[in-house]
Amino acid sequence: QVQLVESGGGLVQAGGSLRLSCAASGRTFSSYAMGWFRQAPGKEREFVAAITWSGGMTYYADSVKGRFTISRDNAKNTVYLQMNSLKPEDTAVYYCASKPSSVLKYDVWGQGTQVTVSS
Repeated sequence: QVQLVESGGGLVQAGGSLRLSCAASGRTFSSYAMGWFRQAPGKEREFVAAITWSGGMTYYADSVKGRFTISRDNAKNTVYLQMNSLKPEDTAVYYCASKPSSVLKYDVWGQGTQVTVSS
């Protein structure tokens, strides 16, 4: 059974940093693209960042470009989201997701980790 488990969330002051991790099991991690999404209270889930199976290409939402960095370690079956210069509007539950590289839709999701940025 495929499973994604996020960790690293918490409470941080504005301007601070956090690194989220997402550990994958149950599928050949290196064959799949990975993404991070977030959902704030009362809002729709939104795309944050994505990385191709090799790590050669990364994509970011405009709202986090220049502040967040997605990376992956295929030897550890883990994808990371380094978040710097955090803002109160970054407060949300962050989810990682996985998909085959050949399709558009993410098909496996983690349970989420809460990130709260205080002003």
